[in-house]
Amino acid sequence: MSKKIRYFDYNATHPPFAEILLSAQKDYVEDFYNPSGATRFSLARQGKIESARKVLEEFTGKPAKEFVFSSTGTEANHLLAYGIEKRSDGNAIVSSLEHPSLYSALEFADFSYRKIRSLRNGTVDTEHLRILLNEMPAPVFLIHVANESGVIQPLDEIALLCGEFGVPLFSDLMQSFGKLEIPYARLDGFSFSGHKIGAGMGSSGTWIRPDFANGKEFSIFRGGNQENNHRAGTENSPSILALAEVLKFRKPLQTRKNELLRTYQTRIETVLETAGCEIVGKESPRAPNTSFCILPTDDVDFFMMGMEEAGFVVSTGSSCKSRSREPAASLLSMEYSEEEALRAIRISTGWFTTEDEVEELCEKISEVLHALSD
Repeated sequence: MSKKIRYFDYNATHPPFAEILLSAQKDYVEDFYNPSGATRFSLARQGKIESARKVLEEFTGKPAKEFVFSSTGTEANHLLAYGIEKRSDGNAIVSSLEHPSLYSALEFADFSYRKIRSLRNGTVDTEHLRILLNEMPAPVFLIHVANESGVIQPLDEIALLCGEFGVPLFSDLMQSFGKLEIPYARLDGFSFSGHKIGAGMGSSGTWIRPDFANGKEFSIFRGGNQENNHRAGTENSPSILALAEVLKFRKPLQTRKNELLRTYQTRIETVLETAGCEIVGKESPRAPNTSFCILPTDDVDFFMMGMEEAGFVVSTGSSCKSRSREPAASLLSMEYSEEEALRAIRISTGWFTTEDEVEELCEKISEVLHALSD
């Protein structure tokens, strides 16, 4: 008999909404035409993609035609950086809390960037940002919700500061898109991904304000006119349609779901703190599904093994770094020591998390940490 898996790594990827994903695949099996073709069948398939783009317009208030679909969040971030490169002088200011793909994207686009210091509470240091802007104004890149700590960054405040210095503000929305309220009107560009909200792999998106973009046809991949000449290559239409359908499904239910996730977060963190863990960013506004903590033991590998052997999936931080056992760069930027950063774990919940699973998780955490302390 296979072991029951209790999943607590939603920030890495959200399990798919099976009915929506299967419906999109069934539609594709029956309507498989290449959206870029010249026949009426292809035009109808392209029409479905445009309908999905219209959902994004309704959801964000941004014009549908300005959204570019791509394959992954990493690609979406690269397009975000590359798409504005020619409209800047090659300089940027970026937080110390970004996903590694954003730094890579800036380097790919030949940006030189300066990092904003972080505070111990998990937010960027706005006073340091003011100093950087005084030294040299430049576009600012700031993740909305830190993927490791779940701390919500003060986009409204940062947007006002950017406005004061006449520079644009761009944001990686991977952990907040479709989950939290987002001040879209404050942003000059952003990126997001479908698999973070349960739409399955294969579809992400980028939006850039037209007057900050590298012309009407900025792109990384060329050789075709797909995505309004922004991204050559046949569109992953079933994944794009699933993204739109998941957004429509989640929107009216998300507020109540977040209230439930907040109760789970409180329960989990009460157990963690009782066991001697420190919750990172506890006093800051945080996503209701994320708990990032410093374990009271150096035996993190044994803790992870104990949890996994019992069927619990948790993380040591960002999924792209979880196998490397390197200290979380975000924690180092918050002035945690390397030794403390190596003791960090992340627990993240989501749409399908149940109260029973949370209680089972709490019991196992207490059991494993107690065993490691003896």
